[in-house]
Amino acid sequence: MKSMVIGGIILIIALISGTYIVAGDAFSFGEDYINDLTMLAAIAIITITVFVALKYVNQMKNDTASGELSEENWDGIGEYKNPIPTGWGLAFIGTLVWLFWYWTIGYPTSGFSQIGQWNEEVNEYNARFASKWENPSNETLVAMGESTYLVQCAPCHGVDAEGINGKAHDLTKRMAKDQVAYVITNGANNFPDVYPAGMPPMMLTEQADIDAVSSYVAGGFKGEQPAAYAVCASCHGADGKGMAYVGPNIVEYDDAIVATVLENGKKGTIGMMPSFKGRLNPTQEKAVAAYIRSLGE
Repeated sequence: MKSMVIGGIILIIALISGTYIVAGDAFSFGEDYINDLTMLAAIAIITITVFVALKYVNQMKNDTASGELSEENWDGIGEYKNPIPTGWGLAFIGTLVWLFWYWTIGYPTSGFSQIGQWNEEVNEYNARFASKWENPSNETLVAMGESTYLVQCAPCHGVDAEGINGKAHDLTKRMAKDQVAYVITNGANNFPDVYPAGMPPMMLTEQADIDAVSSYVAGGFKGEQPAAYAVCASCHGADGKGMAYVGPNIVEYDDAIVATVLENGKKGTIGMMPSFKGRLNPTQEKAVAAYIRSLGE
């Protein structure tokens, strides 16, 4: 038994030393009590685990079963009516005590938190940003939108916004003919907060009507308006500039449709654009819209 204890102590020292070598730079010992508490907990867990393991190894080697057998047995194997091990019972009660302590007092809800500090700094920065750019000019929005676009949008749409040879939507024009035809045939996203009704598929069923309307919309609403466009005008308006909470602007990239797509993503004939929700603030979304509109100009 003596050799086992000595071996256990050596094992504890080795495990604690290994823990400190791997994560010791995270512990300031007095500057951040959360990290100190974590290190103490690691030492306690290592020590208890090793000695409990040694205790039961010693019992398995030296103890013999004794006590009163219970009446129930399974295939001739019965259980003794012995009380639970004292150490196990104390450990169980200690775990419950620690649980309630951690829930009520120990959890650092009012202590330092790196995530909390980061959130505070981000919120403070966003407040300063919103205050500084509360009423930006269009020139300022275009410049801001360009820098935002080059970081967030250019990897897919290209630096020139032409869609990298059809791999993404060409943002220099509102819509291409095949994209208009795709939406007419397949419907469009249902954005519950902005356009709750969405657009059902097959609003037009005749291929000639689909071709005529697609050419008219993709052409920038120039020339004679097809009679079939009356079906579209009920939601998008006769001029195509949309109706609030009904249908988006299909003439140009207005602030509403750009913000909606950035926050919700968009499925189209090319593929699925992911949501950028949380990555841009409202001013940046408005700036991106202004920049995209400037490309068409």
